[in-house]
Amino acid sequence: MSCYPKIYDVVKLIPYGQVATYGQVADLAGLIGKPRVVGYALFRVTSTADIPWHRVINAKGEVSRSSLRDGNDDLQQLLLQKEGIIFVNGKLNLTQYRWKPDFTLLDHILEDCEQLSSKDRSDS
Repeated sequence: MSCYPKIYDVVKLIPYGQVATYGQVADLAGLIGKPRVVGYALFRVTSTADIPWHRVINAKGEVSRSSLRDGNDDLQQLLLQKEGIIFVNGKLNLTQYRWKPDFTLLDHILEDCEQLSSKDRSDS
């Protein structure tokens, strides 16, 4: 089974005006030490998906740049700026904007998502 749905569930929890790093999302999704998997998962997100992919940045507080993203790097920074996040020399202040989840709530939400995923698989 793909771990992408769990990654998407975590990313959906990142509040407006806050960010998480790829590593932080990986850890919260149970993929300790696998931030690149988060990057691969978010690369697959389409603009019609209800996943705030733009709220995930690298550990330096920057938008990760890639020639494969067809200009979405600039879009990502623009979307974050529209949420009130300020960039200085291409970086944002992680101390100020990093999401600090309530782990009790996060555990409960992810358990619910896991149960729904299991139910969907058993219904198919």
